[in-house]
Amino acid sequence: MTAARKISGKFEPKIFDDLSVLRRKWQAALCPGETLPHYEDVMLGSLGRLADHIVLMKESNGAFAVSRTGRYAQKWLDDERWDIPLTALPPDCATALGVATASALVNGRPHLAMAHCVRDGLVRTYDVLALPTSSRWGGTLIGNYVNERGTQYNLLDTIFSATDEGVLSLAAIRDASGRPSDLQIVHLNQGAARLLKRPSADLMWRRLSTGRNLLCAPDVIERLFSVIESGSGCQFEIDSQDRCLSIGATAFGDMLSLTVSDVTAIKRRESSFRLLFDNNPVPMWVFDAESTEFIGVNDAAVQHYGYSRATFLRMKLRQIWPEDEWITHGEALRDIGDIYHSNRDWRHLKADGTEIHVLSFGRRVVFEGRDGYLVAIVDITERRRAEARIAHMAYHDGLTNLPNRDFYQDHLRQALERSQPGNKRVAVLCVDLDLFKNVNDAFGHPMGDRLLRMVAERLKAEVGGGNVVARLGGDEFAIVLTSNVSPNEVSDFSDRLIRLLSDRYEIDGCELIVGASIGIALSPGDGDACEELMRNADMALYRAKTDGGGVHRFFEREMDREAQKRRDMEFDLRRAFANGEFELHYQPLVDIASDQISGFESLLRWRHPQNGMISPAEFIPIAEDIGLIVALGEWVLREACTEAAKWPAGVKVAVNLSPVQFRSRNLVQAVISALAHSGLSPLRLELEITESVFLAETEANLAILHQLRELGVSISMDDFGTGYSSLSYLRSFPFDKIKIDRSFVKDLAERSDCAAIVRAISTLGRSLNITTTAEGVETIDQLDRLRAEGCNQVQGFLFSAAKPTAEVAELLRTFGRRASQAA
Repeated sequence: MTAARKISGKFEPKIFDDLSVLRRKWQAALCPGETLPHYEDVMLGSLGRLADHIVLMKESNGAFAVSRTGRYAQKWLDDERWDIPLTALPPDCATALGVATASALVNGRPHLAMAHCVRDGLVRTYDVLALPTSSRWGGTLIGNYVNERGTQYNLLDTIFSATDEGVLSLAAIRDASGRPSDLQIVHLNQGAARLLKRPSADLMWRRLSTGRNLLCAPDVIERLFSVIESGSGCQFEIDSQDRCLSIGATAFGDMLSLTVSDVTAIKRRESSFRLLFDNNPVPMWVFDAESTEFIGVNDAAVQHYGYSRATFLRMKLRQIWPEDEWITHGEALRDIGDIYHSNRDWRHLKADGTEIHVLSFGRRVVFEGRDGYLVAIVDITERRRAEARIAHMAYHDGLTNLPNRDFYQDHLRQALERSQPGNKRVAVLCVDLDLFKNVNDAFGHPMGDRLLRMVAERLKAEVGGGNVVARLGGDEFAIVLTSNVSPNEVSDFSDRLIRLLSDRYEIDGCELIVGASIGIALSPGDGDACEELMRNADMALYRAKTDGGGVHRFFEREMDREAQKRRDMEFDLRRAFANGEFELHYQPLVDIASDQISGFESLLRWRHPQNGMISPAEFIPIAEDIGLIVALGEWVLREACTEAAKWPAGVKVAVNLSPVQFRSRNLVQAVISALAHSGLSPLRLELEITESVFLAETEANLAILHQLRELGVSISMDDFGTGYSSLSYLRSFPFDKIKIDRSFVKDLAERSDCAAIVRAISTLGRSLNITTTAEGVETIDQLDRLRAEGCNQVQGFLFSAAKPTAEVAELLRTFGRRASQAA
């Protein structure tokens, strides 16, 4: 086997021996350290017959040119010229040489390419091996070896034979009158034999009148005769039970050329499409791509839009678009591709004029021979309504349907932006209901909610125009007035609003009365930012509430300073507790009958490192507001019990409790822990409360008081006689002691009503077996009068101010000596 060799299990022509020889020759000529071998070492000398196959290329100014060609190469190129540009060669040869040469230069290695050249309808395949070499004149020379590979084949015959489509040629047979009487198959391909389901030998030279294939049906033959008579072409279909063939016929004199295609699958798809289209529950239609006329609508579209089918098919797309969207719809239609998906929702008009929101999805189709778009419609009207409701809920209060804080702040920011160019005023009003908590406590939260809705209705009726009223939470409302109002106008409006909200409300036969307090901030003087104005209006509201409620107050810079002072104190309080700056002082409780100390009231003191001693009246309310009083109260309990454990057995210690400690629900455990830690007997601990403990969550607080009594701890009512319902509290809980407020003791000698009150409380205490203690005793006369009225205990500066822990022992010794001297 000399002419061929076996490679990878296949026999290849001798050309591959030539290619191997050339590659080895190129490799052998490559010297160490050089990137390319020399032209002379590769292309000159021992090439022999291979030289006839060489096209020598050179590169000049970025373009390739033919330098030399061998005899075989000249026949291939059909050109014997040398030193010509590559572009002068036939395009198929030029392309092959250019690709091979460029690739060899890029890689710096031999490169094998393949060229397909068509000559006289015959396809020839050539191997092109490009060998890059260096030239001693500079630059690079590329020798391209060219040789034909394999056998030639006829392009048209190959395409004709290989196509799946059926191709036949038929000759007309005419009768004596010259009319076509039959047709004879004179040529066909394998595709035609397969589609007609007959062997090629059975079909070749067969007359159609003899039958036995689908072309032989009388109606088919008549159509083919008409094509020959008219000299034109036609397209028609042949349907049988199992398949459908599409026939294309073209006449050339008495010769017919037929193309046969199997369109069975297409017809089935069209049938499925019809079934899917007509019976689909989704509204669908097809419109003409050019005219936008409806050319098909399904039952769902007819039912959903309300137009009859006949009306629909007389309409164009534009007639279901709202007029204000004609331009945007038209632009979207111009940009449509083969597949379309809504990037937004559109508005459509139904037959009754109502608008719906839809998403549309389309695909280009051929429908009944017309180019069009199949469109499916999804009605999202209810979804949009639901989204609108959700958006409304996101910016409105669920109870009153007023705008909420987010909406209010957005509106205020926009109003401030609009007011800035003309330096116009924007007013912010914070409105808080007075006594609303009493309604909730007395009638329950459902009644309170109904009252809030009625308040909201009154506010909406009063606040109009471009102004906004919102509910910020609880019983707090806010108003923005955007009409460049003056301070006097805001003041008049606020007075009118307070009167309106303070008028009685009737709910289920109950008459309810609440008041209102209003804080006001005006831009730009009180701030030009949303958060700043709201904060300042809130400070003004705090001042209005502090002044008794039922009034309005404008923001003043002093309020800001007070607020800053309060914030500083909050910070200092937390730091003070962490740093141990608090201490307890003790004021003696003196038994009038024995003139002896029966106990001490522990009083909290704060020794600030810079500001010195700070009054409890200043920091206790703030400690309650920020919740620090719970931890601070537990510390007081533990310290007081620990100190009292060092005193004589008969001396008690009194500790004041805050209402906030009751809300923490940890009070009983804190008392037990303090007693256990100190070892103090519960009988020596006295806890003082104010009537405010009864004003909130009475049942829960009473339960806590009873638990404390069960421990053996004494319970004292502080500031008795100054509240609203003190006598009812004595019925609610069996107090061990009631303390007469210092305001009655102070004017005991000057005012008879004070003496009467002290006398009544002392008598009440004796009747209920409750100890009475008078606070604020400063003179001997006050002491004598209290003794005469039957009071049991006293405390005040007459005996001692509150003293630090270190001085308690001296107080006890002093009173002990006085008792000895009296004896």
